[in-house]
Formats: sequence, structure tokens, C-alpha cells
Amino acid sequence: MIEGIGAAAGVAIGKAFVLPSWEWDLPDQKMDAVDLAKEFERLYEGIRTSKSEIQFIKDEFREMVGPEESSIFDAHLAILEDPEFMNEIRGIIERQYKAAEVAVKEAIDHFVTMFDLLDDEYMKERAIDIKDVGNRLLKHLLGAPEVTLPKDTQPYILVAKELSPSQSAHLNPSYVLGIVTMNGGKTSHSAIMARALGIPLVSGLESNLNLPVQTGDMMVVDGDLGKVYVNPEKTVTDHYKILRDEQRRRKEQLQVLASVDAVTKDGTTLRLAANISSIKELEAALKHGAQGVGLFRTEFLYMDRKSAPDEEEQYEVYRLIAEKAGNHSVVIRTLDIGGDKPLDYLQLPEEENPFLGYRAIRISLDWKELFKTQLTAILRASAMGNIKVMYPMISSVEEVRQADALLKEAMADLDARGLAYNPNIQRGIMIEVPAAAMIADLLAAETDFFSIGTNDLVQYVLAVDRMNEQIAHMYHPYHPAVLRMLRMTAQAAHQAGIDVSVCGEMAGDERSVPLWLELGIHQLSMSPQSLLRVKHRVLNTTASEATIVAQVCFGMSTGAAIEDKLTAANVSCTPAGPGRQ
Repeated sequence: MIEGIGAAAGVAIGKAFVLPSWEWDLPDQKMDAVDLAKEFERLYEGIRTSKSEIQFIKDEFREMVGPEESSIFDAHLAILEDPEFMNEIRGIIERQYKAAEVAVKEAIDHFVTMFDLLDDEYMKERAIDIKDVGNRLLKHLLGAPEVTLPKDTQPYILVAKELSPSQSAHLNPSYVLGIVTMNGGKTSHSAIMARALGIPLVSGLESNLNLPVQTGDMMVVDGDLGKVYVNPEKTVTDHYKILRDEQRRRKEQLQVLASVDAVTKDGTTLRLAANISSIKELEAALKHGAQGVGLFRTEFLYMDRKSAPDEEEQYEVYRLIAEKAGNHSVVIRTLDIGGDKPLDYLQLPEEENPFLGYRAIRISLDWKELFKTQLTAILRASAMGNIKVMYPMISSVEEVRQADALLKEAMADLDARGLAYNPNIQRGIMIEVPAAAMIADLLAAETDFFSIGTNDLVQYVLAVDRMNEQIAHMYHPYHPAVLRMLRMTAQAAHQAGIDVSVCGEMAGDERSVPLWLELGIHQLSMSPQSLLRVKHRVLNTTASEATIVAQVCFGMSTGAAIEDKLTAANVSCTPAGPGRQ
């Protein structure tokens, strides 16, 4: 048994297929000065072909899992347009008279070494992006075949030193039972993609791997506990077969709940909606029983293009979403860019700390015409369904008032054009900044509803960048400070008589259900994949008993103790779930 990092949950049992590493046979002779122009021509042609391929892969992957995960390939396109990377390649060709492929390989090695020296696991994993893009470019310059996954074969467990995003995008869950990588961690792109595709993954085995794995070896992959077994004993395989079958049965059982309302045993109802980025994700959510959309991330309409979408394009998307949601409500969050989601055509300034910088509502209130165009499209769609509008990253009353003033201007424009809209459209805000939670009573007087974005709220309350592997263990959603912020926000909403919901990752964690019942939060929005698990938890919960558990949690002094209490309560009330030994 070898221990690594459980990066994507689930159990896989099967034979290994070891993916060969990239190996290049590069020319070692120097070029004549007269041939340099030809080398640059080869380089630029390789770049054009590589960009076309990456865009194709991105579009293909987007169809499979949605725009958020496929945006990984934006980083690859950016590398091929990065002046520093390209200047390094051009400099080697010009100064050292080396062939284009040699220059590319040396530039890759230079940047990968630089990234690996950084004391930051997240940046080390980004070195894989550089290698992936560079190897794609080398492939075209050398006319070499791409290292590909096997086709038309029996299902297998993929073993690789590292798995590039390009290779990850071509994974077929019907054939790839599980993945094992020597490098990488929970924040690697291969981990993100594996989770999106539902493929168990254990990574980070390089320092622990004592026995070589060969194609054909029998393997067991435990993506929950981060364990890998190579040619295990029959007792181990039998144990994991039972566990795997239990997980499959549980998925089938949960699907039956799609048409059932989320009501506790003693009659408390929770409304479970979905977080989506596209119409395709909404369709998947509705199949899992989503009661509308609690968060539509509109920024993905703005990304991967040379200019912002116009009013008509946005209106068509919002209208379609409202129609597909039927009588259920659709909460449309206005543009939330900046931080980890830049837009090239806005030419936003580079920042030392973008997550605390120029982003979300701060950008919208400066780019007024851009914001008004979106508000106008949302208003027009509100005539076609139950649409609500929500402003992100609010930290002051002034921001709400400024946003509302632009909403009124958009209404006046529509009146002048004779176009229909809902004049009483509900307006809400994201509570994701500690300042907003601290003045929740003041903000409640300005808005119709709150939606608590726990992902950013936890990050800001604890001053922890969860993408930083050195401190990721300190990112604790059940920290007492976070729970106090949740209670403060919920109390302010209840006192003002406005709705309050949760749309962050905590909403999709079934262990949190007692907290919501105690806080009187009966609306949750989550990823489509979490809907049935949370519903199962609600159906097997007694609200009166759950609130007692939550009251104990609110009196505890550590996040670990609170998490243990909620985990134990979850296990005790969901006997149908597969246990772990």
C-alpha cells in the first residue's frame, strides 16, 4: 500500500496502464544566420497550430463539464501569448543560433525550474501548464506523434508521472476507472478535471513510491483516503469491491430522490437550488431535482472572447434559463470578474493581491455602461420568468445604492424603448466579505434578500488563501469565527424580514444541515452533483434533534471539534450510506 493525496473521491479497481513520459530527440547543431528567419517562421506556425488545438480541446471539454472547468485552458492560451515566455524562446534562437524546438525546450526547462524553486505548491503545479503547452509546441515543431491514451481497450487505471490538462481533457470515464499521478495535489488541474468527471484520483506519490508500477499490474485506488494498492491481496480487493458496489448503489438510490421534496422527518422544508454557469448545467441540475437556480455565474458569458457580450446575446441566455427553470426562481449574479477571473479586453491592471483588489461590484460600478448593459438584459428577461438580480462582493451600503441607481437607469431606458420588464424585480447581495456580515442589519434595509457565499467568506474571515498548499489546512469552514458570521447574517435577515440563503461549498456539504436548521436558513444552492446527497441528509434528519447538535457546535471553541460533531451526527442519521473502515 502506498499513501498519497486523495484528490478526487471514489474507489477504482482494475489493471494499470502506465502513460509513457514525453521524450524528445532534439538536434544539437547550431543554425546558420541565414536560416534564422525560417526558424521564426516554424516557431510562429507551431504557435498558431497549438493555439487552434488548445481552443478545440477547450470547446470539447466545455461541452462535457461546463465552462468553469474548461477555463483551465485559458491559462494555456495565455502562455502562448505571454511576452516573457516568447521572448525567452526568441532570445535563444537569435543569440545562440539554436533551432526553434531546442529554444522551446530550453525555455520550458528554464521556467519549470524557476517555478519548482518557489516555496509554493500551487505555483509548482502551474509548472505542469508550462510543460503541457511547451510539449504541444515541440510536438508540432518535430512532427512527432502525441502521447495518447489507449483506445478500444478494457477499462484501466491510468498511472502517470504527471497528467497534463490536455491529456486530462481526453479522459473517458467509461474507460478510465481511476488515476494515479506521482506529482500534483488537490489544486492541480488534473484533480479539478478528475473531480468534474467523477474519476477517483490519488496524487503526490513520488516521494512514497518504492515499487515500480507496470502496465497490467492490478491496482486499487482509494481517492477518499489517498491510498493506492499495487497487486494487493485478495482480502484487500474484496473489501474495496464491496465498498465500490456500495457507492454505486448509493448513487442509484439517491437518483430516486430527484422528484421528492427536501423535508425533514418532523416537517421542516428546505429549498435546494443549483449553482450553474450554463444552460447545460441547469439541465443536469433539474434532473437531480433542483428547485430553480440560486446562483447563475454570468462571468462565463464574458470570458473566452475578444469583447463583452451585447444586450441581446445576454438577454437570450437569461431568457432561456428562466424558461427552463419554469416556475422556480433564478438568481442572476452580476459580473464577478477580477481576482482569478480576468478579462483581457478590459485591460485590468495587474495587482499584488487581486483577491483583495479591483474585482466584482467594484469593477461594475466603474464600468457603468458595461454594467448597465447587463442589468438591462436581466430586466428584459425578468418579464419571461421569476428572475432576481444579485450584486457580488458588497462591502458597504453605498455600493448597493449605486448599483440600484444604475438598475433604475436601465429601467428608464427600457421604458423609453417600450420594452417589458418586472418593475418589482427582487434585488439581493452576496454576503462574502466580513464587512458585509458586520453591517448585515444595515444592508438588510437596502435589499430584498441575502445569499451567503461561504467560499470567499471563509477565506476572508480566516485570512487564508485556500489555493496556497502551505496554509490550505487552515481554511476551515467550521471555524467558530465563520459560524458567528453566519449567525450574525441570518439574524439580521430574519429581523428585517428578508430571505437568506447559502450558495457556497458549505451549502453542498450535507454535514452542515443542522447549522442551517438552527439558523433558520431554509434555502440552499449548490453544485448539481451535491443536490441528492444533501436531500438524502434532510430526509433522514429530525429538525428538533439537528438543532440541538448545532447548538452544541455553536458553543465549541475549535473548528476540528465542530467538524467532528457534525460528521458524527451525519453518520448517525444516514444509515443507508456506505461506511469507511
